[in-house]
Amino acid sequence: MAISQPIIYTVSRLNTVVRLLLEQEMGLVWLTAEISNLVQHSSGHWYFTLKDSQAQVKAAMFKGQNRRVSFRPQNGQQILVQGQLSLYEARGDYQLIVEKMQPAGDGLLQMKLEALKAQLTAEGLFAPSRKRPLPAQPKQIGIITSPTGAAVHDMLTILARRDPSLPVILYPSAVQGESAAPALLAALETAWRRDECDLLIIGRGGGSLEDLWCFNDERVVRAIANSPIPIVSAVGHETDVTLADFAADLRAPTPSAAAELVSRDQQQQLHRLTQFIQRLKQATLLQQQRHVLRWQQQQSRLAAQNPQYQLQQKMQRQDELQWRLERVIKQQLDNSSRHYSEQTQRLQQASPARHLSTLKQQHEFLQQRLLKVIQNRQQAGQQKLAQLSGQLQALSPLQVLARGYSVTTNMAGKLIHEYSQVTPGEQLNIQLGKGALRVRTEEVKSET
Repeated sequence: MAISQPIIYTVSRLNTVVRLLLEQEMGLVWLTAEISNLVQHSSGHWYFTLKDSQAQVKAAMFKGQNRRVSFRPQNGQQILVQGQLSLYEARGDYQLIVEKMQPAGDGLLQMKLEALKAQLTAEGLFAPSRKRPLPAQPKQIGIITSPTGAAVHDMLTILARRDPSLPVILYPSAVQGESAAPALLAALETAWRRDECDLLIIGRGGGSLEDLWCFNDERVVRAIANSPIPIVSAVGHETDVTLADFAADLRAPTPSAAAELVSRDQQQQLHRLTQFIQRLKQATLLQQQRHVLRWQQQQSRLAAQNPQYQLQQKMQRQDELQWRLERVIKQQLDNSSRHYSEQTQRLQQASPARHLSTLKQQHEFLQQRLLKVIQNRQQAGQQKLAQLSGQLQALSPLQVLARGYSVTTNMAGKLIHEYSQVTPGEQLNIQLGKGALRVRTEEVKSET
């Protein structure tokens, strides 16, 4: 039986093997302890000891990681760290290479936060497919926050400056402390029940992780994710991230940024409206010029043809074109006037009085010029139009109705031609020469 040879290590190899075993077997660990013997080296690295009442372990945190620490650690401070077990081979010292460090209280909250985030992510609560687009032009927005905080003042100031015509409803709620989560849920339920807003902003100003904890409450996060009204989360500063941000349809870095995102810039709207009116004027003028040019061409052709018959045909065609021109111009004028009135009303609501007055004067000037052109063209063909109107009147369907005939339609407005289109008990409309009747069918008979 062969005797196995013993493995003979060098010190360097032994320490390397032990380091690899520690790193591979243990992996990342969380550790809560008191910090002592803290040395902040000129290289930027931190070296310290982590201890409790019965034991201690050496630790190091290199500058690439400690730059992300949001506080300055002190000897005697209770902290929560995450790191990887290793071995400093040069001295054979067992140590913890720290990657994350937090005060013990915030650290425990952070662990709880990460666990809940992982659970809700696995459920698909934060999936992008659940996000809804925000309304492009909200009719009314709601804000869920403290009525006395600086955040609500900032949001209302920005909304009043950018879009003073946009109504805002405040749903007051506590945003810090044990009562905050139930208050936020109550405010959300009130907004859903009243159904008076098409967009909600929920949030508050900055604070510590503990201050913002109500926005990590599982009940609040689920309510935001399942809200029937789109929600913008505006919690804290840009670096503050809560689970409400992941659940909302959109995350704004600050409350002020949320107000900027949901509001329409009044000056930008006015600029777009002015451009639209200018394009409308240009299109109307171009269309008018085309019709006038066509009418002039028809006149020239009529003047070049001497036979009486051709002259009459061209005159009739001229009258027809004149009538069509007047109808088109009138329709365009009515459409332009109606659209102008609508835009004027919107401008008045947004209080751009000076721009509105200028645009209105321009519109009235162009309208007067247009009406003058129409009146000049109408005078030339007025007698012929009267003659054609008499002929059209003689052929009007109303004249047929006046002779005793009637038109029967069902309630959908469809003409009734035969008995098979009617069922007993069905209501019908009968148009007479004067007035109309609504009747109910008692009986339907086929042709005999």
